[in-house]
Amino acid sequence: MKNHLTIIICFLLLTACYKDKGNYDINMPPTPIVTGLDSIYNVVVGDSLIITPKVTISNTDSLALEWRISSPEVASGALNFTGPSLRMLFGLQSNLYTARLTVYNKKNGIRYYFPFLIQGITAFTAGTTVLSLDNGVTRLSFITPGGEVKPNIYETVNGHSLPPNPLALFYMKDKQQADMALGYWIVCKNGGRRLNVSSLQDDPTYPNTLAANFFSAPDTIVVGSMQQAIRGSMTGIINDKFYAGFTLTWNQAATYGMFGDYATGNYNLAPSFISTFINGQYSYIAFEKDKQQFVRISGTPYYYGTQYTTTSTTAFDPTNVGMSLIHMEQINSGDCFAYCKGSDGTVYELKFTVSFTNSPYTFTPVHKRAFIQQSLINENTKWQAAINGVLYLTSGEKVYRYNPLNQEVRALETSFNGNTVSMIKLSDNQDTLIAGAGNSLYYMDISTGKYGVLTKTITGIPGQPVDMAWRP
Repeated sequence: MKNHLTIIICFLLLTACYKDKGNYDINMPPTPIVTGLDSIYNVVVGDSLIITPKVTISNTDSLALEWRISSPEVASGALNFTGPSLRMLFGLQSNLYTARLTVYNKKNGIRYYFPFLIQGITAFTAGTTVLSLDNGVTRLSFITPGGEVKPNIYETVNGHSLPPNPLALFYMKDKQQADMALGYWIVCKNGGRRLNVSSLQDDPTYPNTLAANFFSAPDTIVVGSMQQAIRGSMTGIINDKFYAGFTLTWNQAATYGMFGDYATGNYNLAPSFISTFINGQYSYIAFEKDKQQFVRISGTPYYYGTQYTTTSTTAFDPTNVGMSLIHMEQINSGDCFAYCKGSDGTVYELKFTVSFTNSPYTFTPVHKRAFIQQSLINENTKWQAAINGVLYLTSGEKVYRYNPLNQEVRALETSFNGNTVSMIKLSDNQDTLIAGAGNSLYYMDISTGKYGVLTKTITGIPGQPVDMAWRP
């Protein structure tokens, strides 16, 4: 045993003293140098795209060039090419696509990657679309980045008219897929049209009428209101029931965004509702107009009714409001405001918060008070809630800024030539409020310390603006 132990100790000592005299200098192969490859290529949809970079290396005979354009629009998820040049007829949409050149050294098996971008372009890639009502006829116009108005673009492109009674215009994009553009939805009281994002034609990929967007369409369609969800589908109230677009599939599938069954339940909803997207899940607050109570709906959609915990009923009882709803607004997925009319005609402001992320689901009433200027609010009032906690609302020929904290109501400085304000819309950075009145759009500065100073006017809109959307 002692001899074995002595041998092991000697072996360990010899191993510790051994000096590794191997040569570990690694001669890496030369890296190819690529020139003539831009970071982004703008290409007109339908035109040829040709990219021919120059690749420099000591032995170019062993190289192969591989090209990949990532495209959720194709079943494989990408277009692949090989050869010294990328040559294709660009038939994708007017979206921004990630692409990659791979330089493959066949001699040693090493691949080198060089990313770039491709932006598809059409006449409608950048600009503003405006939905308007012209003597009872629904119109869609397009405004170029330079300010040129192309009126009645829908009829020009499609050769027929839109449904009557326009309500909303949505530029549909999948925010979980790098804001991938999916088209436009024009929503009207009893119908609608879906348009291709590149051509503004009735969309050939998806169902392009509101009735066709149902797996099983109801006999009649009466839209209360609709919102765009984060995945580029619509949710909203149709025939007093709640519907949510189907998104559990590829966003280029023909069934993407279609309506299945409404949220099952015995209820009839008022048109206005609010939504919150937290932890990958939508929650909605709507108003049951017959029972006059706030109700909860999940994004499935599933109707929970009044299955929530109320922290207090001192301010008001959300399960028994006793008034009819005019409108609801929400600020930063937090403070919620409901404007209701009592039996005596008084308009009340109900403030509340909801916490529908964890059980128990709680509804917290904050206050109930008569609105400070009763004459301003009616069924035709337009609303916009800003992230700074301010509400903007229209009344007749004016737009007002309302601060719920101190109940200050202030008319904005811009006048609208005696025309009724038919639309208001906040810009993406919320420094500008856009109002539609008459046949014009009025851009007003509402940044810090500004109260609606007019910065730009666009005229020539056919009819009164109803809604607008833009692609920067």
